[in-house]
Amino acid sequence: MAKVVLDKTAMQRALTRITYEIIEQNRGLNDLVIVGIKTRGIVLAQRIGERIAQLEGRAIPVIALDASDYRDDRPADHHTIPELPVAITGKNVVLVDDVLYTGRTIRAALDALMAVGRPQKIALAVLIDRGHRELPIRPDFVGKNIPTARTEKIKVQVAEIDQIDQVVLA
Repeated sequence: MAKVVLDKTAMQRALTRITYEIIEQNRGLNDLVIVGIKTRGIVLAQRIGERIAQLEGRAIPVIALDASDYRDDRPADHHTIPELPVAITGKNVVLVDDVLYTGRTIRAALDALMAVGRPQKIALAVLIDRGHRELPIRPDFVGKNIPTARTEKIKVQVAEIDQIDQVVLA
């Protein structure tokens, strides 16, 4: 049976906390770029960008990244270099995703970013860290740690796609 582990209010609080931490660690937001991993990471990145604009009075570039071509279960000869609307070389990039599990999606996103440019720094923000890492990847900003069994599933739902904001454990 599915259980709601974060409702809309809890999700907003978690994203607000992540936003404050990002601002605190990136004083002088001149070189900050937020990159959301397709699909729900993009929505979360946009929300963080909007909150930074509210708090700091200026917009930060928020861009979408589809790292699926860089997954390790796809042939390397199918890598297409992503087209990003903002240069990331020399920038402080915050990579945003909804759930961190094995780390393979993040590794693919890192490879895709490095194919485009060389950021000064890359930090990782995730709404949910569920454990079970297969790669040495650790988030810098976490909304909530939810230890799970490998057989359990975490589903992040966002109003922009799913018409509801919640995180469900099934």
